[in-house]
Amino acid sequence: MNATPIEPASIRSYRPTDASACKRLYQEGLIRGKIADNDTGWDIEDIDSAYIKPPGGHFWVAVAPPELSVPQELVVGMIGVQHHDDDVGEIRRLRVAATHRRRGIGTRLVETALRFCQDQQYLKITLDTYMEHEPAIRLFEKFHFRHYRSRKVGEKELMYFFLDLYKKDEKPQA
Repeated sequence: MNATPIEPASIRSYRPTDASACKRLYQEGLIRGKIADNDTGWDIEDIDSAYIKPPGGHFWVAVAPPELSVPQELVVGMIGVQHHDDDVGEIRRLRVAATHRRRGIGTRLVETALRFCQDQQYLKITLDTYMEHEPAIRLFEKFHFRHYRSRKVGEKELMYFFLDLYKKDEKPQA
């Protein structure tokens, strides 16, 4: 039996018409369906104000090509970069739909965000995730992010990672 090859998703900049799909991905990615104690989700409610309008930030979506049953693009992943401190970018809201995982979409989203951070001439990239997101942790380690601290937030352990872009031995590409 020959399996039909899976069409790869493409990565593009966020559009306002993607808002409801991004909210769905955000909700799907919540641990046990609850917003974390240190999160409000405000940025997902207004992606333009949180990522697009401020200088040094951006937001992308991964879209699966249209199919006969779904004639429009289907948003299957997302990632954002915010600029908070001098020369530092923060990667946020990495999500891939459960139906589209293990296809390299998360890798391509991170590559897109890292390229953007390099173009912005950021020296350091930060991100955080919960211990429960083991596939995300492996993905960050693949890009040579280093775990530098953890802290308890409610009942969960939040892990903080960073990547120095200025070091010659760091390899941001997978």
